[in-house]
Order: sequence, then structure tokens, then C-alpha cells
Amino acid sequence: MSSDIEAVRAEIEESIAGLTLPIALARTVEAEGDAPAYSDKVGIDLSEGYAPGWRTIGWREVRERALDVAGALLAAGVDKGDRVALMASNRIEHVVADLGAVHAGAVSMSVYNTLSPEQVAYVASHSEPTVVVLENADHLARWERALTESTSIRVVVLIDAAVPEGDERCVTWDAFVADGAAWRTEHAAELQARTAEVTPEDPLTILYTSGTTGNPKGVVLTHHAVLYECICSLKVANNTQHNEFISYLPFAHIAERTLGMYIPQIHGGHIHLIADPALLLGALGEVHPTRFFGVPRVWEKIKTGVSAKLAAETDPEKKAQVEGALAIGLEYVEAQQLGHTVSPELEARFKAADEGLLAFLRALLGLDRCEWAASAAAPMPLEVARFFAGLGMRIYDVYGMTETCAAVTAGGPEQFRLGTVGRALPGVEVTLAPDGEILARGPVASKGYYKQEDATAELIDADGWVHTGDIGEIDADGFLKVVDRKKEMIITSSGKNIAPSNIENYLKESPIVGHALVFGESRPYVVAVLTLDPEIAPLVAAQVGIAPGTDLAEIAAHPAIQAMAQQAVDAANERLSRPEQVKAWELLPVEWTAESEELTPTLKLKRRVVHAKYADVLERLYA
Repeated sequence: MSSDIEAVRAEIEESIAGLTLPIALARTVEAEGDAPAYSDKVGIDLSEGYAPGWRTIGWREVRERALDVAGALLAAGVDKGDRVALMASNRIEHVVADLGAVHAGAVSMSVYNTLSPEQVAYVASHSEPTVVVLENADHLARWERALTESTSIRVVVLIDAAVPEGDERCVTWDAFVADGAAWRTEHAAELQARTAEVTPEDPLTILYTSGTTGNPKGVVLTHHAVLYECICSLKVANNTQHNEFISYLPFAHIAERTLGMYIPQIHGGHIHLIADPALLLGALGEVHPTRFFGVPRVWEKIKTGVSAKLAAETDPEKKAQVEGALAIGLEYVEAQQLGHTVSPELEARFKAADEGLLAFLRALLGLDRCEWAASAAAPMPLEVARFFAGLGMRIYDVYGMTETCAAVTAGGPEQFRLGTVGRALPGVEVTLAPDGEILARGPVASKGYYKQEDATAELIDADGWVHTGDIGEIDADGFLKVVDRKKEMIITSSGKNIAPSNIENYLKESPIVGHALVFGESRPYVVAVLTLDPEIAPLVAAQVGIAPGTDLAEIAAHPAIQAMAQQAVDAANERLSRPEQVKAWELLPVEWTAESEELTPTLKLKRRVVHAKYADVLERLYA
């Protein structure tokens, strides 16, 4: 470790010495008082789509309710280190329950809402939670098998679901919190002592990775690792505005947990919780956040929607004006990359373009106040980043994994370069193994997988390096570029190494393509299966005369749509080397979702699932 990294790490370590999340939250409450902390849409009529209005809770009340939950947990016999499992959408009760578990000295576990009953049963049997908090009847059904088989679960707290007859473990959320408040009045000192027992090296959470194959693994993250990650992220982001954030990804995902829970709880701000990601665009228009995080698929969908509207413009003069402004925006953002300079002349041209059009376009998206916009979880297509640069926005790519407590590299105002995921966070080391695998080391690293020593040994080597499983490149200035997953690299029968995600990103630049999977392992050439974007495809279909209401299967089979898919393949192939070019493809008559199992809850491809479900299609493409 270099002396510079060591000095920066020591400085951050000193700032969080002895801190736990309960201590950090108490400081935030002291500073923020009754300022808004969390808002959600519970109680708002959303039956016809997005509607304005929020249910809001202040910072002081967040902590008080969390202490009530902690009291209820202690009253239920929860010991220090016990697991508390949560399955709920992004809503205030989810945050409060999580913090309640932390203040009780327990370990919180948000579980993906999309897990099947079999997967839930595995997680429950492996983690052995003492208390489970569930939101609705669907979640209760997903836990039915686990509740039947488990010998560890003492209490099941139901937020909205009706209490089933015959299971004395079940209690409503309101009754549980009320009992906890009553218990606190009698045992305040006991609760205070339990919270004080929590140490920085204690587990704060266990997150079961959604995974693309096999059973999920429980990643153990300590208070210390989480706090270090938060301080690093704040330093790199260098925000100047009050934190207004929209939280819409599952809290079982480390990025959302860090951005929507942990950073606000130690730094303050106002977090707007969205239960259904389909409501995101409406929330952006109402909140106008100062920070926004999106997985690449979210950015792609926003770009596709804007591009479709811009393409529909028929006035040549207006079209030229928009294209000219976007070109200036791109030039301006490119000049903000490390090593570049924004000239006074470019500054003036951008200011005119921004005041004339770009600021208006950002405002339409609800991103006009956004000073920190980021992407992670999968490689961001360069063309998508360049599109938003045209709007005058820098999207800071971030790279990390659950096992590194979220980010180990990030872009930011002082370390920005398009096409990269930034540079290592302060005090974190990032390097490449001889085979190109990205390795990371530092205080943000997980202690390992819960009750899986063999898997932990594979993850963290004897020198403390976390093996990410990703292949990367690092340039002379320390900027990291992620090539692809090590296990997902394709080796054709001729021995050519191919990164499928690069080809897939090119294919998805077509507005009609929702998802793409490239295949070619041990085969003579590369093929692809494509799906339609369920929102954009019907709009495009209408433009070519397909009747409104036609389902995706019929749209996919239409000659005009097939021709557009061929154009997408041709356009991608023009940018690829001969061995990388897609020689055959098929447009599927279905949509891929987390529920249909082709995608993880964070919208990443489950390649092996697609390989298995569409084995006949893949074989047909080689016929």
C-alpha cells in the first residue's frame, strides 16, 4: 500500500473511530431535528398510475419509532447478533424496522421480494432469523414454506397483510410497535445498554446476493465497513446541495441500501421511497432530486423515451436546434474529463445552449437540480453516457459489489472520464490480477460469506484481496474500465475471447430492443436472442401501421419490426471485429423480467437461465 493511500485511509479511519450506525444516526437526529427524513406513497391512490402527495416522517420520529421496534424485539427475546429478516417494498416501515433491528443489536436482512418460496426457504434455513417482517399477502405466501419449516422464527410481523388464523407467531405491525413503545417505558436502560453493546466490527447487515445461478450467498457487512464506504462516497461525490434522493431499487441491493439508508442516516437529507419502479418517472417530475442513481437499464429507458420524442419532431429547424444544443452539451461534458480543459469560448456556448434548451429538457425529466447522477451494477453503454452528456449531465459510473460494501471505484467531479467507472475510492486499493481480474482491498471489504468458509476463501485471498470475478483494464491515470464478468467471457471454437456485454450494449442502442443476450461459447460464431422494449415497441409499432393493443408476440413477428431488429444487428456489427459479429439472431415474442426469472431483481441478465429456457432457440440459430 502506498504512503498516499495509507495517509488518506488513516484520516478517514480517524473520522469514524468508534462509530456505529446508532451513534451516527443520533448525531444526524441532533443536527436535522424534525426535518423531513423519509417520504413514501403509502395512502396515496395510485390505482390509475402516478399521483402526487407523500406520507412523510422526520428524523427524530424515525429514531423514536426505530427504538420502539427495538424494544419490541428485545421483548420478543431477540439477542445480540440474532437475524431479523425483512421483505417489504421501499416504504417507511421498512426503514424503521431495519433501524429497529440495528438498535436491538440484531443483524438486519432485507430479502428480495421476488424470491420464490423455495429460495426464501433456503435463505431462512441458512440464516435462521428470529423475527420476520413482511409487508403483504404475497410476501406472506412466499414465506409460507419457510414459516412451516423454520424452528428459529419466533415472531412474524405483518405490515399490511391480515393475520392468519392458527399461527400465534403472527402480529400486526401497529400492535408490535405499540408493544415495543410500552416495553420501552419500563426498560429504557436495558435497551440503551443493548444498543451501547454494538461495536464497529459487529455485523450491520447480511445481504443474500440475488446471484445469476445457484443458491444465494449471505454477505456479512460490518458497521465499520459501511461507515467507511459512506464517508468515501461522500468525499468523491463532493455534493454541495441538500440531499434529495429517490429510492426505488430493492433495499436488498447494496447500492440502494447505501444510498437510500446508510448515507442519509449518517449525513442527513430527504429520501423519497418508491414502492414500484414503474412510478419512477412520475416521482422524478415531482421531486426533482439533487442526486439520482440508476442501473444502466434505467438510464437506457430514459434515453429511449427522450430519443423517441426527439425523433418524432418534424420541423427541420427545431430538430437542427436540438441536435446543435446536444452537440454543445456533449462537447462541454467531454471537456470536463480529467486532463481536459473547458475554454471560455466553450463555457459561453454551453451557457447559451443550456439557458436556451438543455436546462428545459433536464427539467422535463426532473433532473434539473441533479448535481450527482450515477450508474452501477452493470457496464454503462458509452452511447447512453454520451447522450446524457449531450443534456449537460455527467453520469458518474461506479463499480463495486455487495462483497465490497458497494463501490470501490467511482467517478466524481474531480475524477471523471467517460467510458470508465472512475478511480479507486480514498484509502481503497484496486489492481488487476495477471489474467485481468479486478482485485480490491481496503476497509470496505466484507468479512466474508455467512457460514460459508470455503466460498469466503475463494473470495478473499491470503493477502486480503477481494477477487471480484470481473475482467478490467486500468489506464495510466488510474481509471478503471470493466470489460465483462470473468465467467461470462465467451471463448469461441477458434479460441477467440469475446466480451458479450459489449455486443449486447450495442444491440440495445436500438429503441425497440429491450434486452439482448449474446451466445457463442465453444461455437464457431456468435448469435443473439433479443426481446422488445415493452414500452417503446408499441409506440414504434403504431408508427408502422400496427394496430394499437397488438401484443408483443404479434409485434415481434411483424416484418417491419423484424427489419428494425436486423438494422440493430447490422449497426452493432459495423462496430465489431469479425469474430465478434452476430451471425444469426432471433427476436423473442416475450418480455424478460425478474418474475419470469431471466433477470435479477436489479435487472441483470441471468445468462444460465436464458441458456436453459431458450436452448432450442440457440440450437436453431446454429442449424
